[in-house]
Formats: sequence, C-alpha cells, structure tokens
Amino acid sequence: MSSNKNKSAVSGILTFFGKHPILKHLVLASLFLLNVLMLTLLWLGIYTNHGQKLSVPDLIDEEYSVARKTAKKQSFNLVVTDSVYLIGKEGGLIQKQNPSAGAMVKENRKIYVTMTKFTPDKIKVKDLPTLYGNDFSQKKTELEYRGIKSTIKGRKYDPGEPNHILEVYYEDNLIIDKDKFEGDIDIDKGGTLEFVVSDRGGGEITIPSVVCMTYNEAEFLLEQSKLKMGIVNKKGEIMDQTEAYVLSQNPPYDGISKISMGSSIDVTIVGTKPDQCN
Repeated sequence: MSSNKNKSAVSGILTFFGKHPILKHLVLASLFLLNVLMLTLLWLGIYTNHGQKLSVPDLIDEEYSVARKTAKKQSFNLVVTDSVYLIGKEGGLIQKQNPSAGAMVKENRKIYVTMTKFTPDKIKVKDLPTLYGNDFSQKKTELEYRGIKSTIKGRKYDPGEPNHILEVYYEDNLIIDKDKFEGDIDIDKGGTLEFVVSDRGGGEITIPSVVCMTYNEAEFLLEQSKLKMGIVNKKGEIMDQTEAYVLSQNPPYDGISKISMGSSIDVTIVGTKPDQCN
C-alpha cells in the first residue's frame, strides 16, 4: 500500500513540474548550486587542514635521534647542515636550529640543525702561532682562541726576559724547544699544551774568582755573572774603596762549586795589592 502511495506522490510531482517547466528548472538549478557549495566547503576544509601552520618544537641540546622523532611526530623533517666540536659537550646534541623554536610554519617544513661532533677537531703544531721565545701570557690567549689550553709545568733560568717560552710539551712529549720543532703532530681541540718558561731567578753558575781584583773589577764581574756583591769587610787603611783589592771571598772559588743566580758573594778588601797576587 505504501509503495503505491510513494509512486503516486512521485507521479504527482512529475505532473506538477511538467505543467510548470520554469519552476522545475529553478529547483534543479538550486540543487546544483547546493551541491557545488557543499563540495567547495569540503575541499576548503581539506586544503586548510593540509596547509595549517604548526609551532616549531625546541630541539636545542636534544640528542639527535630523540630530536628527529620529536620533529617527525609534529610533521617536520630534520636536516643536519653542520657539525661542530665543543669542549665539554658530548657528541650528537643539537646546538642550532632554523626555523627557531616557536616559529609558526606549515607542516612538512624542514628544520635545519647544527649538532656537536663526537671527536675533536685537530690542529697541527705547524699551524699554531710561533711559541718558542715568545711571552707565555700572550701565546696563552692566542691558543685559547683556537680551543687549546695552556699550563706552566716548570721554569728554567734564562738571562733574557722572564716568562718567555723555552719548551713546549704535549701529552708528556717534548715537541718544541730551541733545537726541536715537531710541526706535523696533531693537537686535539680542547687539549692542553704544557710549557717551561724562562726565569731570571733560577739556574746556577760556577762560583767565579774575584780574589786579587780591584773592588770595581770584582763588582763588574759579579754583575755580569748575575750575582751580587755581598758584605764588604775592610782590612787595614783604605783610602778609596773602588781601587781596593779583594783579599778573600766567601763562598770561595774552587773551579767546581756552583751558586744560584742572584746570590751574593762576600769579600774582604785591603788598600794595597796582596803579596799573593804579585
């Protein structure tokens, strides 16, 4: 019974539109426009979701494999463009990223990153600034710019300026001194060079003999030997100390014994030339 009713209703509608063709065309046109509108809205929804903007995650100091998973989850691709060795940083950590964290970009955008190296860069000794004979403090600063540490392991007497480099060691091996230059040795960035520097107060010298010299001659010799005139004992009448003669000295001269640079030698002087000096 209901089927017959439906057929009857459809037949009535068709008869109605048959009698009113303009109205039929208006209805069809309306249905067409409605379908077009619905399809357009559906397409816009899909397009908008596809091109939606996302906030870039913060990947700084994340381990590369973890950062890659984080980026992939949020529809980003991670691309490594550079790697650097940083003292005190383990390898594989993200240090820079572009776009930066929080930037709003479209999905599937690439994030370009710089990560830390696992092994240090190498610097050859011949590519370092000239070290031997130069001021330690100045060269320490220059080496710091290259990522190399410096430390003083010892001092040696040298008549020149103090704190100048005399020897250079790397991993307990002598690589530079006045007669040696190991230019092809590789120094790790972050490594340490050890230095022996000059010191005017160190070193020893054989005790010189000043007996029988005039006071002036003895004072000059001691000064040239990096020694000093000590206590001056006067014996007898002395009219002019500078022209007096050295009768004895302490410590005495024996041709073997040594004395530290900067030490003093005491003398006893007399007004006339001693008989032992004739």
